[in-house]
Amino acid sequence: MRHAGNDLTMARRASVTDRPPKWKLFLRRQRWMLRPFAWICVGLAATAAGVVLLRNAQPGSSIAAVREKIGVLTADAGMRIKDIVVEGRANTPEPILRAALGFSKGDPIIGFSLEQARMRIEKLPWVAHATVERRLPDTVVVALTERRPFAVWQNQGKYVLIDREGQQVTDEVVARFRDLPLIVGPGAPADARVLLDALTDRPAIQSRVVAAMRISERRWDLRMKNGTDVMLPEGHEVEALDRLLVLQQETALLDRPLQTIDMRLGDRLVLRPPQGGPQGGPQGGPQGGPQGRPPGGGPQGTNTPDKPAPAPVPPKKPT
Repeated sequence: MRHAGNDLTMARRASVTDRPPKWKLFLRRQRWMLRPFAWICVGLAATAAGVVLLRNAQPGSSIAAVREKIGVLTADAGMRIKDIVVEGRANTPEPILRAALGFSKGDPIIGFSLEQARMRIEKLPWVAHATVERRLPDTVVVALTERRPFAVWQNQGKYVLIDREGQQVTDEVVARFRDLPLIVGPGAPADARVLLDALTDRPAIQSRVVAAMRISERRWDLRMKNGTDVMLPEGHEVEALDRLLVLQQETALLDRPLQTIDMRLGDRLVLRPPQGGPQGGPQGGPQGGPQGRPPGGGPQGTNTPDKPAPAPVPPKKPT
């Protein structure tokens, strides 16, 4: 009996030890549900992969042909474009945008590539970014982020709108934006933002400026409304504008009949009167070069003469 009792106790312990964990028992009991769930996951993955392939298929490819066939089949089931919603359009011409879309009302809503449509739209001059979205069963939504005109660039007799990054936007309808700042000369767009922002922060000077002229692609001259040219130092435009603002407040310098106000040298101010007037010398330093300009004509530390910018001519008003 002792041996039999020991065997029975050991058998009970072994049965408890050999019993599988609860989670395994749960899986065994729910096995009939796992197989359909796995097939559903596989189907969803295959569908997602198919959507990606159809979305990015290049025109003329076999996948694009499959997408077109699917589009025809779904169109027969009533899935056609009934409405095209455009958001964010202000300056992009609507006919040009419609042509870039590549589809129109009545077309199959599955029969075109969203990615290809987006890429075509983003090639338009006014468009910085675009998204194209299907909203089944019958609506396509196009959202635009347009470039904002920042200045008008005059170069070689032509006018072009530019954005804050200096990128050209368009050379059409420029006269509609004639109130924007005018910049002149080669290389002006790439370096205009710092100067124009500084002028915006100093309206007492900005209100007198006709144009900012880029000189030798290195520095700026400001053409004022009274015909005076303010010659700014290379790389120190903001400091020079602050100095000019103080001079205007204390001496009304910008109200004087002057041909140039030369601020290229940090320790002096050279004033040149109109041609035929008295000779102008510098203020606060030694006598300048011919007609009151610094020797060499270039900025401090150089003997390179500046290449003059073309005279600014504001764009005409639209008729």
